[in-house]
Amino acid sequence: MDSMPFNASLRDRKTHMIPRKEFLKQKARELRKDMTDAERVLWSKLRLKQVNGLQFYRQKVIGNYIVDFYCHKAKMVIEVDGGQHYETEGLKKDRIRDEYFKKQGLRVLRFTDLNVLKNIDGVLKEIYKYIEFRFIESP
Repeated sequence: MDSMPFNASLRDRKTHMIPRKEFLKQKARELRKDMTDAERVLWSKLRLKQVNGLQFYRQKVIGNYIVDFYCHKAKMVIEVDGGQHYETEGLKKDRIRDEYFKKQGLRVLRFTDLNVLKNIDGVLKEIYKYIEFRFIESP
């Protein structure tokens, strides 16, 4: 999925061609309905502007990618990574994604799912630290 051009089309279950952007939107909707336990825990802390009054979005389409969480004002992407992200192929894909986001002016914060589940206060502390840095550096 990550290597296909943005304007490429994909077949849905009924074999109708659908534009890539619409496919990603549909996939994001599905992911929002089927969040991991770690994503649910973090979302419960990010939603409803609980973090410095900032609006976060979950399973947001950015370019050819769907990110776990996104805050436009802070120019921040938050990814909650499961075990597949630490295998060779997962690490390679993450580097490519992170480089794309960096070129878009976005900062990616990555946390393991285990860290979110066992240390949510520490995860939130890192998020607050980045936000504080972001707004001190570029008001």
